[in-house]
Amino acid sequence: MSDIRQLLLAAFEVEHREHIEAIRAALGAAGEDRLPDWNDVFRRAHSLKGAARAVDLPAVEALAHRLEALFERVRTGTPLNREAANATQLALDRIEAYVAALGQAPGAALPAMPGDALRALEACLAGPTEAAAPASAAKPAPGPAAPPPTVPSPPAPAEPAAEFTQAMLRVPAEAVEAMARASHDLASTLGAGVGLNEGLTHLARQAGELSRWAARLGAEASPGREPLRAVETALAGLAREASDLVRRHAAATNALESAVSRVRAEAERLALVPAETVLGPLARSLRETAREQGREVDVAMRGLDVPVDRATLQVLKDPVLHALRNALSHGYEEPTLREAAGKPAALAVALEVAVRGGRLVVAVSDDGPGPDLAAIEARARERGLLAPDERAGPEALLALVFEPGFSTAARVDTLSGRGFGLSVAADAARALQGSVRLEVREPHGSRLAMSLPLAAARRSLLLVKAGGGTFALPGAAVERLLRVERASLSRALGRTLLRLPLPGGAEASLPVVALADILGLPGAPAEPRVTAILLRAGASRLVLAVEALQDVNTLLVLPMPAFGADPDLVAGTALLQGDRPVLVLDPEGLLARAEGMGAAGADAAEPPGGTMADARRSTFRATILVVDDSITTRTLEKGILEAAGYRVVVCVDGQDALDRLRAEIERVDLVLADVEMPRLDGFGLLEALRADARFQRLPVVLMTSRGAAEDVARGLELGADAYLTKQSFDQRALLDTIGRLL
Repeated sequence: MSDIRQLLLAAFEVEHREHIEAIRAALGAAGEDRLPDWNDVFRRAHSLKGAARAVDLPAVEALAHRLEALFERVRTGTPLNREAANATQLALDRIEAYVAALGQAPGAALPAMPGDALRALEACLAGPTEAAAPASAAKPAPGPAAPPPTVPSPPAPAEPAAEFTQAMLRVPAEAVEAMARASHDLASTLGAGVGLNEGLTHLARQAGELSRWAARLGAEASPGREPLRAVETALAGLAREASDLVRRHAAATNALESAVSRVRAEAERLALVPAETVLGPLARSLRETAREQGREVDVAMRGLDVPVDRATLQVLKDPVLHALRNALSHGYEEPTLREAAGKPAALAVALEVAVRGGRLVVAVSDDGPGPDLAAIEARARERGLLAPDERAGPEALLALVFEPGFSTAARVDTLSGRGFGLSVAADAARALQGSVRLEVREPHGSRLAMSLPLAAARRSLLLVKAGGGTFALPGAAVERLLRVERASLSRALGRTLLRLPLPGGAEASLPVVALADILGLPGAPAEPRVTAILLRAGASRLVLAVEALQDVNTLLVLPMPAFGADPDLVAGTALLQGDRPVLVLDPEGLLARAEGMGAAGADAAEPPGGTMADARRSTFRATILVVDDSITTRTLEKGILEAAGYRVVVCVDGQDALDRLRAEIERVDLVLADVEMPRLDGFGLLEALRADARFQRLPVVLMTSRGAAEDVARGLELGADAYLTKQSFDQRALLDTIGRLL
């Protein structure tokens, strides 16, 4: 058995178990007179069928197809009787035993599937309401015509082959994701050592100064003042020991940072895999399906080398398979019709994975006849999705195909007709915080595109400075870097414009908007020359003015923070050298926001005098200590507060903050702390501060994801001046709260 075959079967073993467990849980709920989610059960059977086809297990596929038909009947109102429940359990048992046998003999031929489960399901489905299934789907795998008298229990699991054990270790996707996050948290925790190193350096410097002071006094002292010389000697020794401690601590810190860097690199390598690893086998599955249907198809796969988060790919696997099968079903035309239309005899189906702007795009297209808008409209009226006199445009009609159970197919077969393929794609896109749309291709055909936010993938990013901070833009959205004279800018309808040549020889006057204005940050003083970026998202362009261009790096893009970031503008976060996080901005969101600002935010190239940005660039009003174990959260809060004119210092947990406050390194006017932190949490920090006379009146604001009433009550009872929750975070509310306390 080939290595790729082993990998596919190993993945199928995990996936089929999840589907079977979910179906069994639903059967158990039905037995207890609880209402299961039969839509989910139906989709489980449908996904199991597709997964079995992808790894070429026709015996499992045949059973899953009949289970799918049975659950379709139950989903539409037919009760699941005892006979059907028993047949379902038998089928699940047979599938489990069959897959277990494959794992115990990875090099052997496919085992025979007993026929009793298939016959039991056929008996349950016999009746006038059942649509006949194609012979290819109902036919069991080659084997004895009748089941053996008894079905032996699977033998005890054997030790896997040595080479298989060495080649693959099964790790849950959530464990890989947790490891990646933990490695970044470990790196951020090292920041606590920076303060310690600074303290040691300060101690060594003070010891040296005391030693020199004692030496001067000793030189001036009379011979009888031997104790002073003893002090001089002791201080000199202390200075040497402190200096040696500083050197050893610096060496240990460097070694630890190197180890953390290696751990993080390995965690990223585990989390990111080429799209080929999950989506690649789907092409063969589609070709096999086409051969069974007697149809010709050419399958093209593009962009499968793009690295994508492993968990994201697993979520996309079923929807992409459904989209490919949908293209084969609805895009197919008889060869004579294709030739008459000037198209090749074989249907062309393409799967493309690409990064465009700040989004991951996964698209399935075909050169068939395209969506039948008239049929979609008629079906929508039948189902009551459109009123009899309601008129809908093409986009509105195409959006209806994602409704569960919506299908224009004339009959139900193994490819289509049940109306759940595209709804699975829509559900997956929503689960990944993305969108999906069906488009008409010109001159003919259709295209199903899922647009998803960047998450846990390496991307080429342009780093820019705006509003005093650093931000990242996806390199794919940057069309050109610009340095233009301010005098060359023009004004029209209250907007600043720049006339630029575009590809193809055309020219256009494009709006110029400062990135700082879009983000609501203080702008920089006007310079004679404007540094800008020609940004493109789709067919739209914008000249984005920035303070400076910093670098181009290929960095790991993580999901955007849970709070504090505008989801319309932020596509994710990335970590720079030294574990400094930056926000990765969404080009589409930037263009939409700039368009919405209109003339009010279009003064990117004008001096900002007299604006609110000037007020926020004023000298620091007070010092705020931010305490949070998340480096991303600390940086976001620091940026918000500094933009509002505050001086900000940060600590990684409650103990670090308590030590810093007690050392009185600087005057702190307010503490903004998380609750859930290692070593000492926010409640413990608050309790310790209120027990110290020096900090009893120090304002403390707790901001946490723990928003339960008992947590809020506890925080206020311990003496918090305000309690804010991250779920309902509002930047203005935070600044207003701090303003009232100071």
